[in-house]
Amino acid sequence: MKRAFFVTGTDTDAGKTVIAAGLLAAARRRGLSTAAGKPVASGCTRTPHGLRNTDALALQRECRPELAYEMINPVALEPAIAPHIAAREVGIELTVSALAAPMRTLLARQADLTLIEGAGGWRVPLNEHESLCELPHALALPVVLVVGVRLGAISHARLTLEAIERDGLRVAGWVANVIEGDTARLAENLDTLKHWLGLDRDHAMGRAPCLGVVPRLADPEPERVADYLDIDELMDWA
Repeated sequence: MKRAFFVTGTDTDAGKTVIAAGLLAAARRRGLSTAAGKPVASGCTRTPHGLRNTDALALQRECRPELAYEMINPVALEPAIAPHIAAREVGIELTVSALAAPMRTLLARQADLTLIEGAGGWRVPLNEHESLCELPHALALPVVLVVGVRLGAISHARLTLEAIERDGLRVAGWVANVIEGDTARLAENLDTLKHWLGLDRDHAMGRAPCLGVVPRLADPEPERVADYLDIDELMDWA
């Protein structure tokens, strides 16, 4: 069964790419085909092959069969700032429809697992009228939420989950990515996240299962991250 999801985070640096690459690696372990998209990325570096983004390159390495960089990251922006500001500075207009078109081409490849990663948090603007959170709605994708576990994570996670569901989208699962390993009462914080994010909510959206808890790793390579993730909930998603 083919599965596709939009990956978002509670904030910038929550670890979206680390977790997305880990999920793709876990799928490849099963012999599944994988594909990934990073529709817009700022903070790109000039190379002989054009602008390249480290997150998009990390996703590219986990795609089987291999995909051209431009298919994964169609809009690459050099300034390391919010995408809508970076785009304006270089004379590019970001719109939901412009980003959706190449992502539909990617989805049409029908990989066993396709992940499309957002930028920053859920409410990142694209222009004066649209936000990136409208892209998964346009593509009819359920969402995987990456919670960057550090001080303040509980409120950020609950607010993000509520915003996703208020936008009419379902959360297929969430991952606790421990950003600050010395977080006070880490176990208690994780228990609280599991309680509040896993509740059966009154508005018929169902529960959001935890797909894994990834500890702070000195070397968060996808194969190591995959050891802490369970993709059964994603591959069985209906």
